[in-house]
Amino acid sequence: MDRSPLEKLRLAYEPSLPKILQSRPHFSPGEATSSPQEIKNLFPRTCGRPIMRATAGASRPGHAMRVGVVLSGGQAAGGHNVIAGLLDGLMCLSSESRLLGFLDGPSGIVNNKTKELTPDLVRGYRNLGGFDMIGSGRTKIETDEQLKGALQTAVALKLDAIVVIGGDDSNTNAAILAEYFLANNCKTVVVGVPKTIDGDLKNSYIPASFGFDTACKTYNELIGNIGRDAMSAKKYTHFIKLMGRSASHIALECGLSCHPNMVLIGEEVAHKKMTLAQLTAQVVDVITRRMERGLNYGVILVPEGLIEFIPEVGTLIGELNQHGTPDKISAASKSCFDSLPEEIQKQLLLDRDPHGNVQVSLIETEKLLISAVSRQIKGKFSSQAHFFGYEGRAGFPSNFDAHYCYALGHVASLLCSEGLTGYISCVGNLHLPTPQWTVAGLPITQMMNMEMRKGKSRPVIQKALVDLKGRPFAALEKQRAAWALGSDYRFPGPIQFFGDKELTDATTLTLQLEAGV
Repeated sequence: MDRSPLEKLRLAYEPSLPKILQSRPHFSPGEATSSPQEIKNLFPRTCGRPIMRATAGASRPGHAMRVGVVLSGGQAAGGHNVIAGLLDGLMCLSSESRLLGFLDGPSGIVNNKTKELTPDLVRGYRNLGGFDMIGSGRTKIETDEQLKGALQTAVALKLDAIVVIGGDDSNTNAAILAEYFLANNCKTVVVGVPKTIDGDLKNSYIPASFGFDTACKTYNELIGNIGRDAMSAKKYTHFIKLMGRSASHIALECGLSCHPNMVLIGEEVAHKKMTLAQLTAQVVDVITRRMERGLNYGVILVPEGLIEFIPEVGTLIGELNQHGTPDKISAASKSCFDSLPEEIQKQLLLDRDPHGNVQVSLIETEKLLISAVSRQIKGKFSSQAHFFGYEGRAGFPSNFDAHYCYALGHVASLLCSEGLTGYISCVGNLHLPTPQWTVAGLPITQMMNMEMRKGKSRPVIQKALVDLKGRPFAALEKQRAAWALGSDYRFPGPIQFFGDKELTDATTLTLQLEAGV
């Protein structure tokens, strides 16, 4: 393979481990956990387990293990480093350990499609982006047939463990498999790893999901470039939609990093119960006041899931998710539907995602806002629409994500070796230098609640939305007025891999603010 100069340098890069992982620690029970009764009823064998904390000291003897690993859901930079960390961790336990990769996502588990991930093979993917080593997919393992297929695969391959690298739905799969295997006397342990660029898989034990850091830094470069272009051309207002599904974490982080004129936060729109008309009026007000100052340009960030948070549109989407067609929705929702541009109507009726829901990512919210603003604004208004999404998912992982993912893989190997099924790999203190990071295992059921999916109440991991009382949002609020009427754009530039550690290993502003730094 003809490698680029940067690929060669990244393949040779060696991520560091937290001090606790530099010798082989063991896990000790920590805080107790609890779950809603409905979750307890569905997961009687895996609910109520304690937090497990890594402890230095006399480690338990290692043994050869056969482990399967799956990449599930959308790409996130660093997935290959999780696999590298998992493999290296297993080899530390015993050089006789073997790692099998399930091909093309969870369907590979159901259909027993694998390839062995040898040290020589994995060496060619370290510190590189994408999920192309084994591929990914969005299959949900939920039917009796799928669960039986997964069980047959685990038994046939004599697996000691399966590691699921994925987001909220993927780790819900992991929790379901862990419970099902125990119920059927299968010894295969199931362990999760938190992945999603959206940033909505987080809690007090998981400060960030991997891939968020790289995605935000990738988008920051692009937004900075747009800001510089806007200041140069002085004639366009740029509406930039940012990936992030339902939560607005990416928009918030990029806003703090780049200082655009407006950052729309879906959770804030929902909290204030803002209608589409009110939201449009707010945008028109900022653009108009800029025009009055001779600033006929601007940058506005729009989170992907914004449209869901506008009350009347959110209700409409919920009813379409339930009924599938505008013919069966309420009169109020039908009125909202009819008021939308024809192109947006078509996007609301496109094929559903694997969970039966409207594909919000395909709704061009940035163009909907441009259309609404154009009808109300007075004076010359020129706009440009952008969607930054896939650009951030599969690039070279930042140094932070390279270290973080490698550590997550090592932790997963330890959870597997100690038989901690139904747990997710956790690495904490991420705002500190890598040696000071902490290690734990969290029961996946602790993160779950019941939600309506395809008209039925189902167990899922609860999404973490932007905390409107948190420090990152407060930092944004403090600067909004000044940013709205000025041109205080910041230009983060491309991701830095070499040189000053203050640049190369920096965490997101979100992590720093949440930690009080």
